[in-house]
Amino acid sequence: MKVSRPIILLFLSLVSYAADVERKDFLPLSLESDAFFEQFNETWASRWKPSHSKRDDNFVYRGEWDVEEPTVNPGLKGDKGLVAKTEAAHHAISARLPTPFDNTNNTLVLQYEVKLQKGLECGGAYIKLLSQEGGVSDSVEFSNDTPYQVMFGPDKCGMSNKVHFIIRRKNPKTGEYEEKHLKVPPMARIVKTSTLYTLIIKPNQDFEIRINGEVAKAGSLLDSRYFELTPPKEIDDPNDEKPADWVDDELIPDPNAVKPEDWDEDAPYLIPDPDAVKPEDWDEDAEAYIPDPDAVKPEYWDEEEDGEWIAPKIPNPACEQHGCGPWSAPKIRNPDYKGKWTPELIENPDYKGPWSPRKIPNPNYYEDPTPSNLEPIGALGFELWTMTDSIMFDNIYLGHSIEEAEYIGNNTFLPKVEIEEQIAAANAPQAKYDAEEPEIQVEEQSLVSDLLDKSVDRVLKVYASGKAYWADFLDDPTKTLLNRPGEAFFFASVIVGTITTTFAISATIISIFATLFAPSAPQPVKRSEAKERIESVEEKATASESKINETEAVKRG
Repeated sequence: MKVSRPIILLFLSLVSYAADVERKDFLPLSLESDAFFEQFNETWASRWKPSHSKRDDNFVYRGEWDVEEPTVNPGLKGDKGLVAKTEAAHHAISARLPTPFDNTNNTLVLQYEVKLQKGLECGGAYIKLLSQEGGVSDSVEFSNDTPYQVMFGPDKCGMSNKVHFIIRRKNPKTGEYEEKHLKVPPMARIVKTSTLYTLIIKPNQDFEIRINGEVAKAGSLLDSRYFELTPPKEIDDPNDEKPADWVDDELIPDPNAVKPEDWDEDAPYLIPDPDAVKPEDWDEDAEAYIPDPDAVKPEYWDEEEDGEWIAPKIPNPACEQHGCGPWSAPKIRNPDYKGKWTPELIENPDYKGPWSPRKIPNPNYYEDPTPSNLEPIGALGFELWTMTDSIMFDNIYLGHSIEEAEYIGNNTFLPKVEIEEQIAAANAPQAKYDAEEPEIQVEEQSLVSDLLDKSVDRVLKVYASGKAYWADFLDDPTKTLLNRPGEAFFFASVIVGTITTTFAISATIISIFATLFAPSAPQPVKRSEAKERIESVEEKATASESKINETEAVKRG
């Protein structure tokens, strides 16, 4: 079972002030196993040893450490953690394990919390599992040179943001230790609340990186997509040389190609437009720029030292409406331009392909089939350089049980981070002004619209009832008519009324159209008007005959 975070967004929306958040008391957690688990109680100083190792004057671990409650987004009351207190400094602190940690044919689970109380500009917050052999002791302080087996945790600087996962393995051929990095690590969470980082290495060589209980990266240590733990079996022969007669040019100029006789390599790309004509109003005698008539020689100007003063030039106002100065035709692309001639490329008959040196067995090849079998681990610690102080570490676990790590996360991290996020939300910057709720536009329904809606609803109900009655009638006509005569009369009336109304409306519409488009009744005409009308008709007849004749003439033509 993975660590499952409860949904707290609903509760966060109800929080208005940090003081209102209930902070429960911290309760120490104990484990039944002999795994290493650190909650930084009163006896922490007996286990953790700060380092002040000095490599040279420029590399000194001067960073201070302390155990205290958080000052930013505090969680459980009385819950303390290890804090890196110095900005822009190297920090180192370690704790020796009661007994060496052996992961041979076993599962390694490393888990701890990081709280970046002031964020993280540039620095690390990763943890190292230190080798038992050559590691820290009463006489040897922890430093960058201390051998380690695993390095895990967040690191950020500039655009780089990653969760380191590095395994340090011994090369059996050279005897040297090599750092094997996860190729594409997940991004670290840069927040001011606690973040839980978990690393799991299984005896089948699978690994998992979890952040706040969720798997951020998973794969196999033996998969080359994630790690390069072993060198290649074959390498290029360093003594192999490309033969002098090796041809690796796939294409060559056609040796039989001949430049066409009409190919003019010297033809210019642009030529004056032969069709261009100088505008009639172009004044070649006028200058495009003239001395500024309003310019005045500065008082400080000394012609003996500064030379003759010349007024600055301005565009000639007389040339605003037309061109001035020498006219030349605009340039156009030369249709005869072909450029430099080169022969076409053809396939090289002597082409042998790209040359590469022959492969030979890698003399330094070795296999590492079980990288999960780390060397014994004698201590763990933080060896960091950071520009930001107040980085807190808590609830550090190193063991063999995934379930035990999840139990720790569920009982320490989740209750803590729930309170922290409530306080962070309460302390978040508030808007200067409350958002105004938009006015709800309610459309006012008129009385006519309301009556229409009710009428339509009533018609639909009548239609549904009639449809059901008709189905019953078809199923058993006699029984339906005898038992439900009222409905029969009602629906018959509705049908008759509907048909009558339809015919009445249709007749009315037909009558209206007939009235609108019928010819008007003849009006009494005076004799004089009648005579004029007769003459007008005769003229129209004559015009019509003329039009017909004209049409026939057109056809004949």
